[in-house]
Amino acid sequence: MADALQHNEWSGKTGGMPWMQRSLITMFRVVPLWLPYGIMALVVPFYMIFNRKGYRAMYRFFRERFHFGRWKSFWKVYANHFRFGQIILDRFGVYAGKKYRFITEGQELMDELEKHPEGFVNLSSHVGNYEIAGYSLKPKSKRFNALVYAGETATVMENRQKMLSQNNMSMILVKEDMSHLFELNTAIDNGEIVSMPADRIFGSQKAAECQFFGEKARFPLGAFALAAQKNVAMLAVFVMKESYSTYHAYVREIQCDREAKIREQMNQLAQNFATNLEEIVKKYPTQWFNYFDFWKQ
Repeated sequence: MADALQHNEWSGKTGGMPWMQRSLITMFRVVPLWLPYGIMALVVPFYMIFNRKGYRAMYRFFRERFHFGRWKSFWKVYANHFRFGQIILDRFGVYAGKKYRFITEGQELMDELEKHPEGFVNLSSHVGNYEIAGYSLKPKSKRFNALVYAGETATVMENRQKMLSQNNMSMILVKEDMSHLFELNTAIDNGEIVSMPADRIFGSQKAAECQFFGEKARFPLGAFALAAQKNVAMLAVFVMKESYSTYHAYVREIQCDREAKIREQMNQLAQNFATNLEEIVKKYPTQWFNYFDFWKQ
């Protein structure tokens, strides 16, 4: 991936060699979830030691945004890393055929939009486990196009393609020449669903400044610009791990004043999303997975 699509604070790539990831999928076919979870609990402290940059970012997050004390913040950092490990393991569990239970709140919003000929934008973020929903919650009629980072390992990309193709879904890969923008526009014009991450800036540096946890933070403008310029609806979906094998999906409508100027619509959509994201993170603080100083991008 070219430098234009890199970020100096995160790589966007799942850890582990491809052969290790394939072995993990094979193992999941014969062992229960609790076993790798238990191993993960023991490994997390070592990961925290060697990933000190991510550890410090999360520690500041809990201290400054939630005002936790030192020891509580330390414990929350451990819980955050453990939960992130579980979510990565759950992804490979799905690749191996394991099933998870989903509780969905707001499904009627998506169902209603699918009844209309117009396409719409679906927002994702780096909280919870958005990807796992794409393997289990199928669109009823419209084709679903997910914008994804193209630098993942071959094992992850192959399994993503396999799982998504079974559910009338496809991937649009982020490309250096920005040709993915044409694919996104075409999908919307064809009345399809476009899924885009809305909480990390990479590639284009165009951003909206939004109030987020009491301070201004920058959110990528791309998805909000697409929805405003195409005059289509926008949803945000947050898929949060509730227990051993249960996820809770929250579908939220992201609105703006459609009579306002296009730029103002973009900013309103971005702020509405930031407000909904903050609400979810406050409810699930250990499922925030942006391991860098989000407010100083």
